[in-house]
Amino acid sequence: MLFSNDISLDLVRSKIKRLQEFLAIYLKIANVHTIDFYTEDIWNEYVALSPEAVLARYRCQDVGSKAEIASASVWDDCQKLADVTAYIRETQAHSLPYLGVCTTLDELLQELWGNKQRGTFLKTSQFMNTKKSHEVQVMSEVVACLAKHCNVQQVIDLGSGKGYLSSYLSMQYGLNVYGIDASSINTNGANERNRKLKRYWKVYQCQINPLGQSAGAENLRGKEMNTEGSCKEKVECTGHGDEGDNPPEMEPLGSPTQIPRLCVFTESEKGEFDGRSEMTGAIENEHSEDANAFLDLLPMSTMQIGSPPRQKKDLCEEEKEKRKNANLAAKAKRVKQTNLYSPLTQHVTATTDLSDIITDIEDSMMVGLHTCGDLASNTLRIFIAKPELKAVCSVGCCYHLLSEEYEEPADSNDCSQGSWGFPMSQYLRDSVWQCGRNARMSACLPLERVTVGQGLPSESLFYRAVLQVIFKEHYGNRKRHNVEQNTNSKHVGKIFSKSSGFVDYTRKSMQKLGMDDSKLSDSLIQGYYDIYRPRWKELEAFNRLKVTLAPCIEGLILLDRLCYLKEQESIAWSALVQLFDPIKSPRCYAVIGVKK
Repeated sequence: MLFSNDISLDLVRSKIKRLQEFLAIYLKIANVHTIDFYTEDIWNEYVALSPEAVLARYRCQDVGSKAEIASASVWDDCQKLADVTAYIRETQAHSLPYLGVCTTLDELLQELWGNKQRGTFLKTSQFMNTKKSHEVQVMSEVVACLAKHCNVQQVIDLGSGKGYLSSYLSMQYGLNVYGIDASSINTNGANERNRKLKRYWKVYQCQINPLGQSAGAENLRGKEMNTEGSCKEKVECTGHGDEGDNPPEMEPLGSPTQIPRLCVFTESEKGEFDGRSEMTGAIENEHSEDANAFLDLLPMSTMQIGSPPRQKKDLCEEEKEKRKNANLAAKAKRVKQTNLYSPLTQHVTATTDLSDIITDIEDSMMVGLHTCGDLASNTLRIFIAKPELKAVCSVGCCYHLLSEEYEEPADSNDCSQGSWGFPMSQYLRDSVWQCGRNARMSACLPLERVTVGQGLPSESLFYRAVLQVIFKEHYGNRKRHNVEQNTNSKHVGKIFSKSSGFVDYTRKSMQKLGMDDSKLSDSLIQGYYDIYRPRWKELEAFNRLKVTLAPCIEGLILLDRLCYLKEQESIAWSALVQLFDPIKSPRCYAVIGVKK
């Protein structure tokens, strides 16, 4: 067991029960759909205050130094929201930071590293944007430490996408990573990005560490990295790469003056060099290492290879065969070392047999950085089912895409594999608990970002809510219309960003849905906008209430996953850890488990 003060299953269950009791009352706020806001008169149905009063309370940030159970009643006799301050304090008290069930990142790393000095790690901001760089650096250190703790060298990254985490784990820590993604586009992109990254990675290592060694891998593995990362590996000396061969992501590596102009062979020169390798290997004298290091920098056209010294006797057949096999083994090792990251395309479910995808599967650990919907749940199920998987570190996202077992049939997601994304734990399943899709969508809202002023796109939400009024008053129920026209699968989508105004937005939306907009004049459409424009603040204020509730719903989903792990007999230790800064990366919690 990693921690002597491991969070018990009983404690996790008690916190789940507390959240259930809380959300049974509060979920009505989260389950309101934006498109129904004006057609159902949501504000007057749920809130007893003016929108100005609610927004004013949010502008005043002082709701207490720490979360407390509010003494004032949140709801009035009609079960409408009556006290915003009490509402904020109640939601804070039922969010993960205040429930006392999370392990901190510092505690986790201290336990994994012990008193050992942590290495100096290469910065990733040269290769990816700020958000992804933050996520990859933090999570990769945790994954590498867990791999070392479990004595595994193989990592399986589910939902690997473009391979940000996978490539960094392989290059920084020397881990053998298989990145599996359902999209061939992502896999192809990951291959191309990894190809480019390898070139710039070597240069970057030389800038940071003249020895070309990865401190992170050295500390974790207790030995030097393989020479694949050494600065003796060269990059082309033409002063620029292939056309379009820019640094692999977002930002340039640096100005040309910052990049060492090292030499490398062209493909034809590499072929010549490989062909003469045995000849150069025969040159032996007291300075042979220095001589060969110098020869390595020269193309074939600039040098001549003399005959071996006369005193050198011909090798016997046995010795030749021995050296040949040694050379082949060394070459195979170099090839393996330069291909530590392998992107694969495969749709993964809870019943997927990893050995069908990875032929050389061995003891390994499973990871997922922002695995979408049910894939996060299936990651944990696969981890439990496969004995070769020794640890898991999963950060999920897109809770609205989870299949929910007890959701109302009219809105439920299909679960063709029979393994529902939520709930997972037997404890929560026994209570036949359901959140609902709108509530799970609310769980994705970024509270910390909104709190610091990165607000929600309220204008696009306002447009959509007013559009629904037009649908209802001129076309009846839009869903019924879609059924009649066989267009259930169509949605308005991201038309707002492509529209010049509300009239344009309305017409484009109706055209996308296959609806006849010819009977609506521009003035009629604009009239709806003008009527509801004074009520915009109602929608803005209500969305703040939904955002405030988001961490509570997310907390229940994550505690359900943690409870699922703790219910398994094979698990030695499991925890919920906040890995990331929630302002940089709102989905910041990892579910971590280690087997006995």
